[in-house]
Amino acid sequence: MESILYTVTVYTENQVGLLNQISIIFGRRRLNIESLSVSASAIEGIHKFTITTNSDRDTIQKVVQQIEKRVDVLRAFFYIEDEIFYQEVALYKVATEKLLDDSGIEELIRRHNARILEVNRTYTVIEKSGHTEETQQLFEELSKFGVMQFVRSGRVAITKSTVEHVSLFLEAQECRRLSTKE
Repeated sequence: MESILYTVTVYTENQVGLLNQISIIFGRRRLNIESLSVSASAIEGIHKFTITTNSDRDTIQKVVQQIEKRVDVLRAFFYIEDEIFYQEVALYKVATEKLLDDSGIEELIRRHNARILEVNRTYTVIEKSGHTEETQQLFEELSKFGVMQFVRSGRVAITKSTVEHVSLFLEAQECRRLSTKE
């Protein structure tokens, strides 16, 4: 089966140890987590894990099913790149002196739609958001200036769907809860 990059989203309550439990599921299937981002979601009290991994469809379906068996997990979904909007953020620290010596740096930063966050006598910090290929390309072009530090965030993603699937799930749960009270 063909291995492609999948984005897995997991909606959870914010519980200690859950990240470890989720990462073990990937490890058991011998899947490497390429990127990981965790944050609060649009739903109060619910957190969203966004995980990318290379896998085949059958394996990723099994991973998502196993993740959903965790008590603190509300729902988990997987997507291919065409089904989501996604971005990463990258930060680059470059020696200010080297940047000042090159007149093309301003054009380079504009061409990559990057922005300068900090400039001091020692270093300049540049920020770029985009897809992995875009942030990597800027890293490669800045490398001639001697990148002192480089970091890229995990993927953040939202679906192209007009509905939030976890919201539908929570609404259905609430309807079931109310119908059992009657």
